[in-house]
Amino acid sequence: MENNIKNIYRAHARKEITEYLVYQKLARKEKNLENKKSLQNLSLQEKSHYEFWSDLLGEKPKPYSFTAFLTPLLRSIFGVTFITKLLELHEKNSIADYEAMLSSISDSHQGRLKQIIEDEKSHERALLAGLKEKRVAYLGFIALGLADAIVEITGVHAGFLGVTGSTLIAGVSGIIVGFSAAISMGSAAYLQAKQDPEKSVALSALTTGISYFLSVLLLALPYFLIRTMTSAFVLSALVGIALLAAFTFYGAVVFEKKFLRDFAESAGLMLFTALATFFLGKLVGEVFHLNAASF
Repeated sequence: MENNIKNIYRAHARKEITEYLVYQKLARKEKNLENKKSLQNLSLQEKSHYEFWSDLLGEKPKPYSFTAFLTPLLRSIFGVTFITKLLELHEKNSIADYEAMLSSISDSHQGRLKQIIEDEKSHERALLAGLKEKRVAYLGFIALGLADAIVEITGVHAGFLGVTGSTLIAGVSGIIVGFSAAISMGSAAYLQAKQDPEKSVALSALTTGISYFLSVLLLALPYFLIRTMTSAFVLSALVGIALLAAFTFYGAVVFEKKFLRDFAESAGLMLFTALATFFLGKLVGEVFHLNAASF
């Protein structure tokens, strides 16, 4: 029993010292002074939590080296907001563990543990909420481009699945339609951003249009690699679902939303659109005798 308790203390201590090192490294790289200050405060707070657990344990556990090394490196790709909030995802479980542990530790340590619980519940969340990052401000425009592209272009490909056996025609058509739609979506984002003086209209338009067209290219790629329409469509749809899952998870972490619900809605809309356009394409193919066409 004593070994189990020590293992629990050790796990908490290792988590806290790992997060201390991560926040410390993130603070060193941060140029925004307000963000730097928040990260430094988070770092000091995690260090004090580590000292509590190591004191309770009677030893100084080492951090999770791989996490401490890799996480700061991912900052340049995913941004500081995503990285910090990803680290804090487990805090609800930690708080429950800490509260359950209160009655089992000595009176001399209970006050400090109560303070740690309060830190986890409010102070850390307040520091994280204060982080400001440009990429987060434009996340909505990226989501607009990516989500619309996946739904619309998967629908285009599904329609051609019912019309022709040519993967080349389906792929090229998707790119042509997607290029036109990317310009249209960028224009819509431009007009939308004009209503918000804090956002750059040019950056909003470019973010939406580029994210849309890049999604189009990824969705079209299977049609240039595979010569069977059904196989190409399945692979393209899987690419679309993977993109939706990745971006939905990113948004769920940053904005603290429910991942499964949002992902199910997006994937369901994509599959429904694909099914509807497939039947329309099949009907058009039969009416105009295009079903067997192959070029």
